[in-house]
Amino acid sequence: MPSESRMTHHLDPRSPWVISTHDLGRRPGSMRQMTLTLPAPVDVGVDMIGVPKDAEVGLDLRLEAVMEGVLVSGTAQAPLAGECSRCLDPVTSEIEVDLQELFFYSNEDASEDDSLLDGELLDLEPTFRDAVVLALPLSPVCREDCAGLCTECGIKLAEAGEDHRHEKIDARWASLQGLVSDKDNDQEK
Repeated sequence: MPSESRMTHHLDPRSPWVISTHDLGRRPGSMRQMTLTLPAPVDVGVDMIGVPKDAEVGLDLRLEAVMEGVLVSGTAQAPLAGECSRCLDPVTSEIEVDLQELFFYSNEDASEDDSLLDGELLDLEPTFRDAVVLALPLSPVCREDCAGLCTECGIKLAEAGEDHRHEKIDARWASLQGLVSDKDNDQEK
């Protein structure tokens, strides 16, 4: 009997990321190519960048029946939105990832981490999510030479200019700083 974690929930055939393999049958060698545009699922990304919810994801797929199940391979293209890890400006770009996943017909052929077909249905969303998240930059930048923000005042260094500086007072002398100013004020009086 399969463990509780291996039990599959039944897929909703109306879900955009659920694909029917009915026309492949269980005939090894039968194949179908598909080009789809699907809405991006929620929360596909990392802290600083990701695929916006409901953005158009372009898929070029090949579904091929093999002895153990259905092999899905192809590419996915999606827009990205996030913020620069150096200056926090908005960042937009696109990503293209390769997809490849074998969806097994039954638990007997599959190991614990493998994907299973639900009857004739497969859910491509986890495969897409994994491929995108693994390909995303953990520290996206608006441009490679982004200087970031000043650590003292927070101004964007690109806008501040080359002469942007802050007076640094040695902490050991900081308590004497007030004495010098007070003495100068006394002499002026």
